[in-house]
Order: sequence, then C-alpha cells, then structure tokens
Amino acid sequence: MKIFTDSGCDLPKSYYKEKDIVLLPLRVHLNNNEYDDVMSIDSKEIYNAIRQGARPKTSQVSPELFLKHFENLAKNEEEGIYIAFSSELSGTYSTAVMIRNQVQEQYPSLKLAIIDSKCASLGHGLVVEEAVRLRDLGASLEDIEARITALAPQIEHLFTVEDLDYLAKGGRVSKASAFLGGLLSIKPILNVEDGKLVPIEKSRGRKKAIARMLELMQERGGNFSEKVVGISHSDDAAFASDVKAAIQERFSPKEIQVTMIGSAIGSHVGPGTIAIFFTNKSYHA
Repeated sequence: MKIFTDSGCDLPKSYYKEKDIVLLPLRVHLNNNEYDDVMSIDSKEIYNAIRQGARPKTSQVSPELFLKHFENLAKNEEEGIYIAFSSELSGTYSTAVMIRNQVQEQYPSLKLAIIDSKCASLGHGLVVEEAVRLRDLGASLEDIEARITALAPQIEHLFTVEDLDYLAKGGRVSKASAFLGGLLSIKPILNVEDGKLVPIEKSRGRKKAIARMLELMQERGGNFSEKVVGISHSDDAAFASDVKAAIQERFSPKEIQVTMIGSAIGSHVGPGTIAIFFTNKSYHA
C-alpha cells in the first residue's frame, strides 16, 4: 500500500525514505525562483532570506505530480492513501481530489483514499505517522482510512509566533494588531480549529506565552503518559529544546518529537515560531 503526503506535515526529510512514503512537495517562490519544499530548498535558507527582508510565497503541490503518481498507482493496481495538509490552509487537498476523479475516469478500479487532515506542520505529521504504523501492522486501506479520519480532528495545535508581522501579511491578524503587538511584545497563542488558524489568547512575552500553552496542554490533553507530543520550531532549536525539557518535566509523555518547520509553512509564520501538538482528552487509541 502506498502512503502519500505533502510537505505540510513537516516530518524530517529522512523519514519519507525510511518509511517508504511518497512525498508530494508544496512549492516555494523566493527571489524569482521556484523550489520544491524539502526536495530542493532547505528551510534554513527561507528563514535566513526572511531575516534579510525577503517575502517568499508558496503554492500547492503541482497537479502534474498528482497525476503522475495517481496514474502509476492505478496502472500498478496498488492501493493508496493520501493524507493532505488542511484544506483551509491550502488548495492541495481539492486539487488531489480533482485529479483522482480524473484518473478514475480512465481507471475505474483505482483504490485511493484522500483524507483532509485539517492539520498542519507536525500535527499533520503525527497523523501520517499513525497511518504508517497501521500499514506496517498490516491494516487494510479501509481500516487505516477510518482510524485516520477519527484521529485527525483530535490533534491539538498550540503555537506562538515571534513576529506578528508575518501573520499580518498573510491576513491572519490585522496590521494594527501586529504593530501594537511588536511595540508591547505581545505574543499571540493560536490554535488550528477545523483546519483554520484561530487566535485564542495573547500573552506578554514569549516565556509567558509558552507557560500558558503548557496550561492549555494540561486542560486539553489530560494524562500524557501514553501520548506522543510534537514540537516544531522555525529555526530556534535552542528554545525548542527548552520547551521540550519543560514538557518532559511537567507531563512525562511517552515520546517527544522535535522538528523544524519546513519552507512552505515557514514562509508564512517566519522565524521564531514554536508549536506544540498532541491528541486531546477525547481521543482513545
């Protein structure tokens, strides 16, 4: 069974090869050049360029790439599942569905499930990892689709950004809020709800924002002894390590994964973002 995902999941580059996953890269446009996220540009390049004043843009996975892989799946009479970056943040999911329907006109027997994860970054990545685990246990396509569809809405996303200006340019917060936030060192705490980016609180300073995020983890996650926690950061490994230590001390989760936010998402959140991901209280494996 083929598992497809896109680079919105922010898993390490080595993971895709190790776990036999087909990576479909989002595209990044920087200084009049187009790059395939993960494949032909390193996220550090994006963060360094942003610090120097560049404003990269992004676009969805190439329709031609979907067509190539979905046709190959059909010709080889294989089953597949594609776990997509939130449809509220990218048109990639919709394009994938369109291309699958197109391929099914020529190959009616194509067995390809496409799931809108409604997740982002390592929250999306945790969903992909569960699909891989189930596949490796020999689960059927139908079972994996059902389990992943149930898991994805239970992934909590809590994050804060270093500079509100990047979100303002993307229309996520007002420019006035970004200006005042910069003056007052206000750090928003944001969540992803039903695939959408939603500001939920504001804190004065980064450390207070993280402290509040840990309180929200307790409220939303409950007992972490059997949970995997994800942390993603945009080129601030030292602070991510501090956050990891704080989570370990307070919650003692089964596992903590740390990864860097990739070029596509990083283009919109900018350097210094810290995000925490975990399943909520209502999810039972």
